[in-house]
Amino acid sequence: LLKGFEFNLNGKLGATLFTPFTEVFARPTGEAILSIAPFAPTIRIGAPSGTTHFKIVMGAAEIDFATETSVFESDETAVLPYDSADTAQIDLMAALTANSVLPVIQVLGIEFYQEVNGTMYPLKNGSYNALSVIDVDTV
Repeated sequence: LLKGFEFNLNGKLGATLFTPFTEVFARPTGEAILSIAPFAPTIRIGAPSGTTHFKIVMGAAEIDFATETSVFESDETAVLPYDSADTAQIDLMAALTANSVLPVIQVLGIEFYQEVNGTMYPLKNGSYNALSVIDVDTV
């Protein structure tokens, strides 16, 4: 039921990021991996007005419901230019406990920035910053 859950109803991932991605959770190693092939940001991302840069973020959480504890790890790209040039291949990885018997939830998000006089300012427009559950792995 959690797969596809949107943390921001005003900024859904499927209405913001229009490029395919693959997610894998390798339980034997505990590695949650996200891969995105090169893409042109101005074609494949619906960004708010004023965007000059963006960042892709990915996280994975190993959740123990019985003890109400969790382990969370994340990875992110550098701040990338929002232009028509193709990005490089994006490969993000979060390392959790190898051979865990707990459920794992993986999320993917995008953040937007505006560069002003060489400084990056995050755009806090709630209509665009998206975060969604992309995978739920249970034993």
